[in-house]
Amino acid sequence: MTDRSDSRIRGGGKRRKTSGKRRRTTAIVAWSAAGLVLLGGSGLGYVYYKLNGNLLGVDINAQLGGDRPANADNGSEDILVLGSDSRSGANAEYGTDGGGARSDTAMIVHVYKGHKTASVVSIPRDTLIDRPECTDSRGAAVPAAPMAMFNTAYEVGGPACAVKTVEKMSGIRMDHYIEVDFTGFKKLVDQLGGVKITTTRAIDDPKSHLKLAPGTHTLDGEQSLGLVRTRHSVGDGSDLGRIELQQAFIKALIEQVKSIGVFSNPKKLYDLADTATRAITPDTQLDSVDKLIGFADGLKDLGAKDVKMITLPVQYDPADPNRVLPLQAPSRQVWTALRQDKPIPASATKDSAGDQGDANGVVRSG
Repeated sequence: MTDRSDSRIRGGGKRRKTSGKRRRTTAIVAWSAAGLVLLGGSGLGYVYYKLNGNLLGVDINAQLGGDRPANADNGSEDILVLGSDSRSGANAEYGTDGGGARSDTAMIVHVYKGHKTASVVSIPRDTLIDRPECTDSRGAAVPAAPMAMFNTAYEVGGPACAVKTVEKMSGIRMDHYIEVDFTGFKKLVDQLGGVKITTTRAIDDPKSHLKLAPGTHTLDGEQSLGLVRTRHSVGDGSDLGRIELQQAFIKALIEQVKSIGVFSNPKKLYDLADTATRAITPDTQLDSVDKLIGFADGLKDLGAKDVKMITLPVQYDPADPNRVLPLQAPSRQVWTALRQDKPIPASATKDSAGDQGDANGVVRSG
């Protein structure tokens, strides 16, 4: 990260030269946890003990205190789903840390009242925002920063700072936080038997090590991770094109989870739940099997057709084409709609750079 004379705080490296990261979705975790109730019998206590031991929560509420947007209390739920680019442990095969982990995938999941539909807003990692003052996990103060890359919030202050940044941007209180891991993501896809997708044209990205001909494919975990990291062979090679691929993959993943019938297979269900609970870092309101089951009750009926996905309306920064700036009026439309528990109007994204890339439609559910 460098401090330039124009007061813009930039992340290290240029967007078009930095590899993409992994995919995050609450659906796998939620539906796996919900199905645990079907295991029953004397083994259920052990299952709860074992899976609870996999979960280590982050106390977002304690770190943020009372300086937050009011709880909407209208029956809706808002979840910040993040993934950091840490290369520690089993993730080391994907490169080395550049000084600290950053949130390279960020999605706000808004589940509407009644929990029958949802909207997902992806925030590009390279979005320049005014980062608020926050407190990190050790209790140290992190100063505010104007025109900082969005993903630096996680880098300098961890999950709580990322949540506070999103809440400042949107004016929406996050009910939950979930972070997902590279290796766990791959294992989940493999245990599901792969995810079927269709590509409308060839993908050949040496950076993500993915090569696919046009047609229908069942991707294993490694290929799926390659797809959601791909950016150099689709669209303009930017993070915006990668987000379009990620959103298409999530819809395919949701359909796969809904179709394989894990709830009638206790062994498969347990294996999925074990991997899922190892793969995530939730907030402390979701850090037990009981809490996850309650959370899952609000998501298990959602199918891909019930989830609308958009990218935050942005434009390329005139001062640096490797960065993007929120479009102020359209972004306000998005956040206002979610605060009021209303659908996001189509007009909010019509002029956005994220809605005009030719990566849209390259991948669809198989």
